[in-house]
Amino acid sequence: MPNKLSVGILGATGIVGQRFIQLLEHHPWFEVSWLAASDRSEGRPYAEAARWRLKTAIPERVAKMTVSAATPAGAPKIIFAALDASIAKEMEPQFAAAGCAVVSNSSALRMQSDVPLVIPEVNADHICLIESQPWRRGKGGFAVTNPNCSAIGLVLALAPLHRRFELETVMAVTMQAVSGAGYPGVASLDILGNVIPYIAKEEEKMEEETQKLLGTLNGAVIVPAPFAMSAQCNRVAVEDGHTESVSIRLKKKAKPEEIIAAWNDFRAEPQQLSLPSAPAQPVIYLSAVDRPQPRLDVDSGDGMATTVGRLRKCNVLDWKFTVLSHNTIRGAAGAALLNAELLKAKGYLG
Repeated sequence: MPNKLSVGILGATGIVGQRFIQLLEHHPWFEVSWLAASDRSEGRPYAEAARWRLKTAIPERVAKMTVSAATPAGAPKIIFAALDASIAKEMEPQFAAAGCAVVSNSSALRMQSDVPLVIPEVNADHICLIESQPWRRGKGGFAVTNPNCSAIGLVLALAPLHRRFELETVMAVTMQAVSGAGYPGVASLDILGNVIPYIAKEEEKMEEETQKLLGTLNGAVIVPAPFAMSAQCNRVAVEDGHTESVSIRLKKKAKPEEIIAAWNDFRAEPQQLSLPSAPAQPVIYLSAVDRPQPRLDVDSGDGMATTVGRLRKCNVLDWKFTVLSHNTIRGAAGAALLNAELLKAKGYLG
């Protein structure tokens, strides 16, 4: 398919790597040509190296591909990275320095001052930070990141409200799916019939990433959003879908119908550009009193939309509501894929 851009996947055997393969199978712009994972997978056919955990089958062409060494030599110029942060911190800069466009799902570089942390509907203008990166000035490579899986659904719900009414305080309590821990993830005897009120570094990521994402670009610097933010994160026995109970205080008074309209009317550059992975409606408000629910709503917009419900008065702040997003699609591989589509549309790829 000569019109498609060749892409590679770092960390291809993990859950997020598998999601990349699934989402790229019929993609109109990108084609997987290179897979890399740990040393134990190198040299093996992908179907043997990966313990496939998704409900769709491994694409036949990908199943036969040989897993390569995780080095820039021989890699394509566009890399989707699905690595643990400790590995990504060393490996992603190596690929960027070699001239690759690294579109990362890892937390390793997210808060680096010259690395864009992007949700295309929220802060597409932040991608210009690429030009400040030393890799860009060297061989033309760069790195762009997407947010933590719990931050992305929250920020999609907050962005329309921040633009219209300005946020003053945000408090969020998460109920996060076990797939967010990867595979094998949380031991069954720890999670079944249980709630684990701790996910390492998750609360810190939610708080600082939310303020960077909703911050303002000032030259080559992101000024964090000034509102106060508090997060509490819990792991629950749900397969896919992060649910969040959110309370907010707004600077400008708003009626419930105005808030719901802000969500339902929200459209941005991905929708205007008709990017292939962009949901037609990125934020969907559900009026039923018991929605959203992971079992019923996690696949809204092919897993790329955030659903919101239960808007009501808060006796401590102003308003409270429930947010749901798919943590391995919109919160991981799908988010990175949409970032790559934005980069291509802006002329940064190919």
